[in-house]
Amino acid sequence: MALLAPDVAFLDETDSGLDIDALRVVARGVRTVRSEHPAMGVVVVTHYVKLLEEIEPDHVHVLVDGQIVRSGGPELAQQIEHEGYDTFRPVAL
Repeated sequence: MALLAPDVAFLDETDSGLDIDALRVVARGVRTVRSEHPAMGVVVVTHYVKLLEEIEPDHVHVLVDGQIVRSGGPELAQQIEHEGYDTFRPVAL
């Protein structure tokens, strides 16, 4: 990310298979690059709130079945952690 300095970096499940120490190393690297390149956009795809706690995102978007169903701040990730994704699924009739 730092070497290529793209306009937008897309990190798709970079936390997959990482233990907590490795996750913190990745998050620290993302925070460092963001501070050195504040104009760079970073999109992080994850299923785990721990990475978001470490990275401290500006915005959180919830995707269900390929569609954004809710957008908000970091508190939205905490809501998912406590309530799960079923809260965001449409009610079946």
